Amino acid sequence: MARLTAWARLGRARWGRRARGLARRWRSSLQLQVLTSTLAIGLVALAVIGAYVSERTSAGLFEDRLGQVLEESARSTQQVQDQLSASPASTSPEVALLLEDVTTQQRNGGSGERDVFLLRAPGQNASIAVGATATDSTLVALVSRDLKQAVADGGQHWQSVGIPTAAGSTHPGIVVGQQVDVPLAGTYQMFFLYSLQPEQERLDFLLGTLALAAVAVVALLGAMTWSVTRRTVDPVRRAAHVAERLADGHLSERMVVHGRDEMATLARTFNEMAESLQDQIHRMEELSTLQRRFVSDVSHELRTPLTTIRMAGELIHGARDDFEPSVKRSAELLATQLDRFEDLLADLLEISRFDAGAAVLDAEGRDLRDIVVQAVDNAVPLAVQRGSWLRVDLPDTRADADVDPRRVERILRNLLVNGIEHADGSAVEVTVGVDASAVAVTVRDHGVGMTAQEAEHVFDRFWRADPARARTTGGTGLGLAISLEDAHLHGGTLEAWGRPGHGACFRLTLPRRAGIRLTGSPLPLQPEPEASPAVEAGPRRSTDPVALPELPPMTGEIAIVSNPTDPVRTDVRLDDAGVPADVRGAS
Repeated sequence: MARLTAWARLGRARWGRRARGLARRWRSSLQLQVLTSTLAIGLVALAVIGAYVSERTSAGLFEDRLGQVLEESARSTQQVQDQLSASPASTSPEVALLLEDVTTQQRNGGSGERDVFLLRAPGQNASIAVGATATDSTLVALVSRDLKQAVADGGQHWQSVGIPTAAGSTHPGIVVGQQVDVPLAGTYQMFFLYSLQPEQERLDFLLGTLALAAVAVVALLGAMTWSVTRRTVDPVRRAAHVAERLADGHLSERMVVHGRDEMATLARTFNEMAESLQDQIHRMEELSTLQRRFVSDVSHELRTPLTTIRMAGELIHGARDDFEPSVKRSAELLATQLDRFEDLLADLLEISRFDAGAAVLDAEGRDLRDIVVQAVDNAVPLAVQRGSWLRVDLPDTRADADVDPRRVERILRNLLVNGIEHADGSAVEVTVGVDASAVAVTVRDHGVGMTAQEAEHVFDRFWRADPARARTTGGTGLGLAISLEDAHLHGGTLEAWGRPGHGACFRLTLPRRAGIRLTGSPLPLQPEPEASPAVEAGPRRSTDPVALPELPPMTGEIAIVSNPTDPVRTDVRLDDAGVPADVRGAS
């Protein structure tokens, strides 16, 4: 029993899979949908038409036959009445013989053979008692009591009946009755039983013919629909295939044109569109190549005069103490702008490498916590200058991953510089997370923040949320764009979140091994509401102060927390040049 149940479940599962497969195929094929819909509508229409025709034909045949039967039976009844009235029979045997002769003579009517019953009317008390006569006594039971009562009330009455056959089936018939007066015997009821089998056979033949015609029409309709949809859908399928090939980069792919009909016009128009797109893409590729070459050539060519200007600037900057105050300030500005110019050239060269696809990832296994601590150490002088306090949360477990340390440190440096610049003296929090497939770093500031639309464009080249805001830290406008390209080179993601007046958060997520596809991140991008600092609602000016809970005085310190349940505060002492002198207690 258990084996039969298992086989039944297996059979249901197999049929379920087949049904789901057919459903998927039906949903994915326009030709099959049109064909099945057309056949379904055609079958319903033919069924309705067939039912209507059958009903009307059956009713017409029956009404015609009924009128003929009623007229014929009335005429026969009158003939019998005349014959009985003219008969000289005076004894019971003579009357019985007369009734049998009349019944036999009336068996053959004008429209064919029929059965005749001559039954004594109920309630008769005549002096001569003569029994009933019938051509087939087995069929007398078909005359119902209601029909007998209706005939006894006078007039001609009829009733539909089912006449049994020798094979055990029945065929339709009509019983028509009317009273006659028999001499010496009283009133009798004369019934004629007519068979409607010929009419039923004609109706069956007509319905069979209609069914064959319906099958032929459905087959013809299906063939026509299949042919029309195939001539319509096949060019669309070819166009979809060619479009996929074009999307894959095969710009020379074209559709085959046959004839001059609408489908051929579609194919020619599609080919013209593909030709135009190919020309435009080629022109854009050539323009992009020229632009990349121009940027690369200009960057290289500017290095030689920049080196000369750098040497002269360093010479002037070294002797600035001997100059007048205005000249001394000019020398300092010259050195600062030369640094920015050099950074801009370096960033342009890096961007040109990404655009040309020449960027190479020099990956090695590293603990991401070490890279984060190093990047934070390098950002401490800038944080001291801007009055920001740095806090780092590190996990207890190692955050090992195959990364390019130089590129990852550059990403973190750009994020830290961006966070410190926009923190407006508030805290900047760096958090490291790790799971089985990815490592992540978030850089959270509590400054002016940004809107959702600004977060979508923050990685665009040379884009600023506020064009009037000056880059006092010497940014080139390419740092976040380069950071995004570095993250993509690792197979990772770099995302941004912000709210006006509540700061911003940047999240870097990298796979721990090459080939891992990221499906999530160990750290959330949007900070938890309870973890957000208490700031006043609404947008703020960049000069408005930010109230942070228990923010210690700015002394050039960073806090590195190696275990969130047992924080360890680590001081980073700065020397006179603003460089960390020692790090105690760092994990």
